[in-house]
Amino acid sequence: MPLFMYQASYTAESLAAQIKEPKDRIEVVRPAVEAVGGKFIASGYIMGEYDVMAIYEAPDDVAAASIALAFGAGGALRAAKTTKLLTGAEYVQALQKAQSVGAQYRPAR
Repeated sequence: MPLFMYQASYTAESLAAQIKEPKDRIEVVRPAVEAVGGKFIASGYIMGEYDVMAIYEAPDDVAAASIALAFGAGGALRAAKTTKLLTGAEYVQALQKAQSVGAQYRPAR
């Protein structure tokens, strides 16, 4: 299954609600991810530009987009980003295909 990385930043209101009633939000949203056939691979809370990060599998891009749309519509996030990840084998395939692309591509100089 394709892999995706999801990063999100909470709104101030969401953080205040979480401080008032602490819960592991990753566990709270797990059923929503699983509802579209997704599965968490790794996740955690991070310090910096984003507050939470998850790497998950999803059946396809549409399932991943549905997760991002539902979470974004919830109003608890001020920013979020979904990044599709390649496996090592997929990356090697991309490198191999880049050889034929590179043979045809001529950058402007």
